[in-house]
Amino acid sequence: MNLNEHKNIHFIGIGGISMSALAEILNYEGYRVTGSDFQEGDMTRHLRSVGIDVAIGHSSENIKKDCDLIVYNAAIAEDNPERAEGRKRGIEEVGRAELIGFLMKEYDCPISVAGTHGKTTTSSMISEVLMAAGVDPTVSIGGILPSIHSNYRLGSRKYIVLETCEYRDSFLKFNPYCAVILNIDRDHTDYFKTMDQMYESFNKFVNRIGGFLVINRDIDRFDKVVENFKGKIITYGKENAMWTAENIVMEKGYGRYDACFNGRKAASIELSVPGMHNVYNSLGAVALCSELGVVSEVIEKGLKHFSGTGRRFEKKGEYEGVPVVDDYAHHPTEIKATLNAAREMGYKRIVAAFQPHTYTRTRDLFDRFADALKLADKVYLLDIYAAREKDPGDIHSKDLADALCAEGKDAVYSESFDACVSSLKSELREGDIFLTIGAGTVYRIGDSLVGKE
Repeated sequence: MNLNEHKNIHFIGIGGISMSALAEILNYEGYRVTGSDFQEGDMTRHLRSVGIDVAIGHSSENIKKDCDLIVYNAAIAEDNPERAEGRKRGIEEVGRAELIGFLMKEYDCPISVAGTHGKTTTSSMISEVLMAAGVDPTVSIGGILPSIHSNYRLGSRKYIVLETCEYRDSFLKFNPYCAVILNIDRDHTDYFKTMDQMYESFNKFVNRIGGFLVINRDIDRFDKVVENFKGKIITYGKENAMWTAENIVMEKGYGRYDACFNGRKAASIELSVPGMHNVYNSLGAVALCSELGVVSEVIEKGLKHFSGTGRRFEKKGEYEGVPVVDDYAHHPTEIKATLNAAREMGYKRIVAAFQPHTYTRTRDLFDRFADALKLADKVYLLDIYAAREKDPGDIHSKDLADALCAEGKDAVYSESFDACVSSLKSELREGDIFLTIGAGTVYRIGDSLVGKE
């Protein structure tokens, strides 16, 4: 596909964080962009404010007469009415990942951040460091970065920083010069039926990298992941790695440490985001930026300046003195990291509202979800956010609540957001921290509490 041959581009699922960034980039570059999404939201309203025509609901009528390219994401099925209308009219279509792959070719040094967890945070950290270095990066990430007030930034054609999602092998459409692989954990069980399949996909991704790879040495089956890669490998991790975090000190949940390369101190890192998991996210960013030639003082400055990304332990406000925090965590490993970070901050009690994301993930990782949620003192369970799936009828949020209660934990199923908010207003007390957790719309509960709705 030659993008320059197209003028009128329609995005199906334009309200998604990655799709919206691509739509804005192309709109800025002079293409006529339209789109649709199944529900209204802050992002669809924002896109309209910059001149993009966005329809709510998917319909063949949303495809304009002069449309000559359709872009869709992995959640949009082939029988979607807009894709069907495009095929009927012979309009070329391309997946989101393929479009990103085409855009990457326009840059000298495409940087990919891959892994099951931590992609948004780590790509944001790398972006902050490169901006501090004055190299004018282009950025497309999965959350709102406060320093740029957006989920994307248009910069020069030298560097582009991109999240790289493994779902449905999307990252196999990318050809980065360099990449970070943060971790590999069981997820997307509707696509990856076995861990062998997942490791094989990551290995294929590694062998698409044209320059160097930064990878967590603690990943299981490390040798399989890097098999046949001919480029330079830089490792980081807890042990047996080139880059390690030494002399770690956690103060009220926030880490500082010495970033050491082959046993020698290379930088003193102080973080403005909480959690031990972010020590290692940042170490991956240190390793990559150092390999790109960024000096230690700039790396230290960029990481200190990074205060988080939207929906990643984002403080929304307070309810009668209780901090209200939102986090995108939707996998058991992420939930544990989020709750542990809250615990390290010294609050007397952690109250959480969790909205599971997709039926398959909830069912297939059920025991791990129950184990992770035990770290909270009280948990409200909201209905499963279906996303791309249909309800199979064999899993429900109440099942998680029952499993937690059976082990003596304080857990309750809430039938609605309103019911949850009402209960929270009498539940929360001094010394608590309240977290909304999940990749769906659970953040609205926090917004209600702090008066943002």
